[in-house]
Amino acid sequence: MLRPSPSARWGGARPVLGALEQLGGDLGTALLAFCLLLWLGVVAVLSLVGLGLLLAPAALRGVRWLADRERARLSRWGPDVLGPGPAPAPWRAALADAASRRELVWVAGHGTLGLVYDLVGIALPVYAVRDVTYPLYWRALAPEEFGSPWWWPVSGWTDAVAVSLLGLGFAALTVGLTPLMARVQRQAVGRLLGPPPGTDLSLRVAELTATRAAALDAHVAELRRIERSLHDGTQNRLVTVTVLLGAARRSMERDPAAAGELMERAQDAAEQALAELRSVARGILPPVLVDRGLAGALSGLAASSPVPCTVDVDVPGRCPVSVEATAWFVVAEALTNVARHSGASSVRVTARRRADRLFVTVTDDGHGGAVEGGGSGLAGMRRRVEAHDGVLTLDSPPGGPTTLEVELPCGS
Repeated sequence: MLRPSPSARWGGARPVLGALEQLGGDLGTALLAFCLLLWLGVVAVLSLVGLGLLLAPAALRGVRWLADRERARLSRWGPDVLGPGPAPAPWRAALADAASRRELVWVAGHGTLGLVYDLVGIALPVYAVRDVTYPLYWRALAPEEFGSPWWWPVSGWTDAVAVSLLGLGFAALTVGLTPLMARVQRQAVGRLLGPPPGTDLSLRVAELTATRAAALDAHVAELRRIERSLHDGTQNRLVTVTVLLGAARRSMERDPAAAGELMERAQDAAEQALAELRSVARGILPPVLVDRGLAGALSGLAASSPVPCTVDVDVPGRCPVSVEATAWFVVAEALTNVARHSGASSVRVTARRRADRLFVTVTDDGHGGAVEGGGSGLAGMRRRVEAHDGVLTLDSPPGGPTTLEVELPCGS
């Protein structure tokens, strides 16, 4: 008998839980906005006697700080909300700045109406739980407490059940209303704190230009690596084969034994050249990646790693070939770095696909201290990841452990 997975059983509750989490986070910034609004009022009053003008720059920096905090919070729930950067230092310039004026309007609305709005959203599930469970505990209350509870006097089980039915109504409002409230709140804040029209597009064009340059650099670096591998390895082996075969041909009649030895050496050199060709071909696109997917390819890397390696892959379906190849390259390079530089006794590789993003993490228990440059290959990894619009994060404090995280877009 098949049973639904926990994610399937709770999938319907995720939008509501996510909305409540968003409204809870918004309530925190609304409380900060309320306090900041009171401070702005004090600064405005003190400005009448000139003292507030000294406090105005710090107050406006506080507005920018809180707005940036809200942008960062909203960016965790959807597309990044871009900020305008540091606020102008002179208070007159800050007030003349369009972004600063919109942030002041946001603080005024968020600290008043937004605070009430978030309190209503959070109160709905609280009322729902309180009223639905009322029949379970109303008899335990003192008579003067359960006799006049929330909405009407309760004198028996009929009234208690009526309170519970009212709680079901609050639960229905929670399910139907809180996701809409979170979406409306995000849209309203996005209009005030988001960039002016066209800014996002221009930044995106600049970002794509940079990633295109990174892709070209990564492509050129890959071509150089292949050329260097063929020139320094395979080509030298083939030259050796040619020289040995020529020497064997000349020695065939006068010294057959020496010719046989030369032919054997030529065969060994040809086999080595073939092995190097296969290695270069696997570096371009490993056949196991095509045949067995990312899970099989990463398991193959772990099996050949000098450091004991465990692999945990949860990637349903297939990602684009270029994304899988990049993930494989990053893990292969990371395992090479672990074996050469970390002094680790174990390493763990995890790969997860969440919606349209692929997350790959490599963690070792070595001595840490990894930095880009110095022949570690991290710069090459970053170029390949950024060429896919991905993000590479390295956390390697002295003493370890070292964690390399890669996030790659892989389509829906």
